[in-house]
Amino acid sequence: MKVLAITQARYGSTRLPAKILKEVNGMTLLEIHLRRILRAKTINKLKIATTEEEGSKFIIDVAKRVGVDYYQGSVDDVLSRFYGTAVSEHPDYVVRLTSDCPLIDPNIIDEVVNFALQHDYDYVSTDAVSFPDGLDTSVIKFSALEKAYKEANLISEREHVTPYIWKNGTANGGTLFKSCKYQNMAGNYNANDYRITVDEPEDFEVIKNLIEHLGIEKDWKTYIDYLMDHKDIYAINSRFVNNEGYAKSLKNDKQIK
Repeated sequence: MKVLAITQARYGSTRLPAKILKEVNGMTLLEIHLRRILRAKTINKLKIATTEEEGSKFIIDVAKRVGVDYYQGSVDDVLSRFYGTAVSEHPDYVVRLTSDCPLIDPNIIDEVVNFALQHDYDYVSTDAVSFPDGLDTSVIKFSALEKAYKEANLISEREHVTPYIWKNGTANGGTLFKSCKYQNMAGNYNANDYRITVDEPEDFEVIKNLIEHLGIEKDWKTYIDYLMDHKDIYAINSRFVNNEGYAKSLKNDKQIK
């Protein structure tokens, strides 16, 4: 059983250019992100799915420093780039991660992978209702990813990796894929109002504060507990809406093939 983790990383960003290359305590957010993923026990290999933009050379430099492979593909057809990153590795499952989540939790990665394997799901993703934004983890059977790559024909399905799969999954009333939302197992610990992602300058200020005070090796609940105890820091980025990029894709959606 081969489980390949792929994180999407590109240099360009309309809201916060080169955001993943910003540094805290002398380390880029991308390197922090990669080193946290590498602590997951269920992952056989990690690769970066980046683009052919000129600035991607800086992402590749980080990849080489950490010892992580990379693949360069389309800027706009992210599904194609993601599939291209995976196909040569012949994995059974792919874990989709995004590099704007510098404090991704390796324990959550392991939990979702184990859950998907135990129940033979085609697709499992963290439930945005019970987790903070910034722990986004999806586990996908490679066969499901390949089907999506071959059949997805809407802009929103190509600019984002998983919409074709979750729209056609059993958790959403579909029939093509056996799917499920992975719930936060920490009892009544509800953190969906919290952001530990980096999309806006204000997000970076929150992440910087967390890392400077707590370091880069804590579990996700420790970071959220800190924000719960420091409402002034929580308030810095609390006004932003999650999944703005996908909403923009839907607004301009059309069939492309």
